[in-house]
Parts: sequence; C-alpha cells; structure tokens
Amino acid sequence: MTGKVKTIAVLTARPGKLDMLRDLLEELIEPSRAEPGNLAYDLWVDPAEPGRFVLDELYVDFPAVEAHHATPHFQIYLARIPSLAERCVWTLDEVVVA
Repeated sequence: MTGKVKTIAVLTARPGKLDMLRDLLEELIEPSRAEPGNLAYDLWVDPAEPGRFVLDELYVDFPAVEAHHATPHFQIYLARIPSLAERCVWTLDEVVVA
C-alpha cells in the first residue's frame, strides 16, 4: 500500500499507574513529532475515563511507521507499556482522507 498511514493506540492505565502512564506518553510527543516521516502525533484523554488515553499518529507512509518503531524512544515505550497499561493498536491505510 502507498499513501499515508494512521496509527491509533488506546491505552488504559493499570490500577495505580495513571501518572506513570501519562508521563511516559507525554515523553513520546516531542521526539515522535520530530521524526522526518511524522505528520501528526497527538495525545488525547477520555474525559469520561481519565485513565484512558488515545495516541493519534499520522505518517507519510509505512516505512515511516517502521522507522518510528525503530527509534530509541519507541523501544523504551514498548518495554515499559505492558506494566503500565492495557494497549490496543490499529494501523490503518489511507482510503479517502482530506
């Protein structure tokens, strides 16, 4: 597939881990946005469930996603996230995007 790639990750804090999860997710924002293939990297929180976060990421193409996954900051996140949150991730190909 060619074209932009969207990644959406929903992370729900494990009991007692909310602050640590939020800190980890916030640490990802600046270095991820600085990656050459990144078009957007945004962190959202569910006001109805403050322990549920959504990472909304947009990349120029799939190689940019792979490059993101190879970065040191993503590797740190990947190593730490299992103890902090339940995680669901979707990687989506562009169909019709404004």
